[in-house]
Amino acid sequence: MRTLDPLLDPFTIKGLRLRNRVVSTSHEPAYAEGGLPRERYLAYHVEKARGGVGLTMIGGSAVIARDSPPAFGNLELHRDEIVPWMRRLTDAVHEEGAAVMCQVTHLGRRTSNYTGDWLPTVFPSPLREPAHRAFPKAAEAWDLDRIVEDYVSAAQRCVEGGLDGIELQSYGHLLDAFLSPATNHRDDEWGGSLEHRMAFPRRVIRAVRAALGPEPVLAIRMSMDEDRPDGLQREEALTALRAFTQDGVDLLSVIKGTIESDATLARVIPSMGTPSAPFLDFAGEIRREVDIPVMHASRISDAATARHAIRDGLLDLVGMTRPQMADPYLVAKIAAGEEDRVRPCVGANYCLDAIYASGDAKCLHNAATGRELTLSHVVPPAPVRRKVVVVGAGPAGLEAGKVLGERGHDVVVLEADDLPGGQVKLASRPGRRRDLVGVVDWRVSELKHTGVDLRLGVFAEVETVLAEEPDVVIVATGGMPNHDFLLEGAGLVRDTWDVMSGEVREGGSVVVYDDNGAEPGVDAAELLAGRGARVEFVTPERMIAPLVGGMNSPAYLRAFDEHDVAVTLATRLVGVTRHPEGGLVARLRHDYSGAETERRVDQVVVEHGTLPLDDLYHQLVPLSVNAGAVDHDALLAVQPQLIGVEHAPAREPAPVLVEVGATAPPGAPPASPAALPPEVVSLPSGPTSGFQLFRIGDAVASRNIHAAIYDALRLCLAI
Repeated sequence: MRTLDPLLDPFTIKGLRLRNRVVSTSHEPAYAEGGLPRERYLAYHVEKARGGVGLTMIGGSAVIARDSPPAFGNLELHRDEIVPWMRRLTDAVHEEGAAVMCQVTHLGRRTSNYTGDWLPTVFPSPLREPAHRAFPKAAEAWDLDRIVEDYVSAAQRCVEGGLDGIELQSYGHLLDAFLSPATNHRDDEWGGSLEHRMAFPRRVIRAVRAALGPEPVLAIRMSMDEDRPDGLQREEALTALRAFTQDGVDLLSVIKGTIESDATLARVIPSMGTPSAPFLDFAGEIRREVDIPVMHASRISDAATARHAIRDGLLDLVGMTRPQMADPYLVAKIAAGEEDRVRPCVGANYCLDAIYASGDAKCLHNAATGRELTLSHVVPPAPVRRKVVVVGAGPAGLEAGKVLGERGHDVVVLEADDLPGGQVKLASRPGRRRDLVGVVDWRVSELKHTGVDLRLGVFAEVETVLAEEPDVVIVATGGMPNHDFLLEGAGLVRDTWDVMSGEVREGGSVVVYDDNGAEPGVDAAELLAGRGARVEFVTPERMIAPLVGGMNSPAYLRAFDEHDVAVTLATRLVGVTRHPEGGLVARLRHDYSGAETERRVDQVVVEHGTLPLDDLYHQLVPLSVNAGAVDHDALLAVQPQLIGVEHAPAREPAPVLVEVGATAPPGAPPASPAALPPEVVSLPSGPTSGFQLFRIGDAVASRNIHAAIYDALRLCLAI
């Protein structure tokens, strides 16, 4: 049945009917346990199915062989024990109305020689990969024979696992390495002409098609232009794809570019500050040239752009993968007419960078993503209404207010500034990071939906808080830049907040000292250099900004090069003094040699995180029933905090804004049982003669946006 919204129109590939055109494309969040898609992996994909997605794809780069060891938590399709786990996941996704496929690959050189079984990586030619630093061996005939069999075995396991199809990965891995002249330098029957270069991929495709049988969908995610002079060009890619279609490929997922380095990967999967849907028109051109359905995903972050892609015939299926990490109920909200309530993907690429930084994917501002076993994406109502005062409207305070409002509490959020947002307001000042403001704007909008009283321009003191007669007080006052680490000259330096706010604008010579390693230091250096300053970036680290991942660092490195920013590593700022003839003297000490040097400059800008702005918190501690203490076991289990709470007479029930077990959009499916609150009788009714006190975010310690939001979510889901 056709709908008024093209995104919601069903679509059929071969015999597989999808309920709509929205796909969560293949990606690897690294939620596997021992290479298997166990409970956490299942819960992540089932949540998207509940949220209405038409097709979810598991196993981004699921590996088929032991000489293709996992590089980022990949599923291991070469193991028989994966089959029952896939079957369990597939059945659960199907029960929620979505289809499920798995991406299948041999990583080739895109992994490490020094992991797994320590087998040599294989590739058409012995060319080192920059991203994973592997030196591969040139594949021999017997390697190719066994790899074909490995593909066949993996495909058979997917069929046994009940999957609706598989997707072959053909960009940056082994199959496309044979196809591309940039990576295939062979002079045997597998190299040279296009016909020879596509011979091995065709052999694999034919074998996989036979192993799958006629019904499952066989897709290929393929670079249709490697966007490099010596690489695979569009016309050769189209010729190869037509041959692949003859061999049994049913669906194309279009990629433009390649992923061998951080720089090229960041172009394929663009971050914030880049144009929306940069390759959508290219994908539409490819669709006009081929006879099979076409799918594409690359920074298609909003429903309007996705709708345009389908309505104007650029795509048959639209990938919205990062947007559904931000909001797995994206489709359900669109269907319910609540598109304005979709949590936006701000394009920070924290989801991808976090895999390498901390081992698994995390959405910058949805802390429930990947934690579906303990945290609910759907906020359940509280059994008892409480009066809660939240002090501070940065990301932590806004998240606390949003969650508590959805639970039906009487919530007041007090913010001293005239605008909400806290440090996010500063972080979003650079043009490239302006989309971060979505973290704030969406939450402010949600506060209005739930009736939270947001009061701006109110400097909260003890009397201000007590006047509200709260049952719970949450201090989310953030922090202030830390200058105290300097033994000399702390009063002479400026900080990155001064730069971001525009207070430091003059040119001249500037030392930017970064002992944080995240975005603020490099943001400040880039802004100052762009304003004409001669910038030296000094850090005690052995690399620039180690907390800025590979998806975001290329933009900073490019800016440093364009503005000729000097970089000094492994060096600490020891002190700052005034020079008798004007300006400042920055005294630097090398971490390894101990040698000291001096720089005479006009300004010194420091980034050393923040110190908690916690005066109000400490004033409230003796007045609270729990003295600010947190039961960590209860916090981690998302259970109520009982420290200092007496079982007083019950207050009025909380208003039911969302029925228990219902999702935010009306009529959407229920939340995971594991994420629902305990029985009403186990919840405390709240104190009548005092209040519980908690602090979250940078009011505790200097951390990032995700940490602040995670603090608020897991605390407030149980209040």
